[in-house]
Amino acid sequence: MLAGATAFFSACTEQKQPFASIDVTGANYATGFELTDHNGQVRRLTDFAGKIVVIFFGYTQCPDVCPTSMGELAEVKKALGPDGDKLQGLFITVDPERDTRELLKGYMEAFDPTFLALRPEPDKLDALTKSFKVYYKKVDGKTATSYTMDHSAGSYVYDTQGKLRLFTRYGSGPKALASDIQLLLREAR
Repeated sequence: MLAGATAFFSACTEQKQPFASIDVTGANYATGFELTDHNGQVRRLTDFAGKIVVIFFGYTQCPDVCPTSMGELAEVKKALGPDGDKLQGLFITVDPERDTRELLKGYMEAFDPTFLALRPEPDKLDALTKSFKVYYKKVDGKTATSYTMDHSAGSYVYDTQGKLRLFTRYGSGPKALASDIQLLLREAR
């Protein structure tokens, strides 16, 4: 009888589908920002209510990780089909010295014209990256302007209510992220 009751009640409970990304629901970091986008408009996380937001920290002169991550995010948007308009890609530069608004705008347009690049003021970058638990470090090059930036290589995913839900690692691929975003969109319905 106990086994029958257990089977009955477990059949009645909804099984949550696991995410491919790391579920960080309830985290008390990466809770928001106030940054200027590449069009000169001040943006906050709350501006994107009703959309799934994916935030990636990087820089435009990054040779591999950044363009790959942004390219995959553009693939995800296409894979979502009609739900693609419910995805907002945000790129936050860790190199505000070189990444001007004009450069950031061109960079975003190369991936998806609806994606936005956000530029912190150089003196605010440390506080912002600490609040997101993002690592970055300037690595000197042969000249003063040929430096590179070491940085964290994952993305944060927020649900339609602006709550941090997932951290997706670099290299997870667009299929896994698209699946996770579809799960979050189903939750919101």
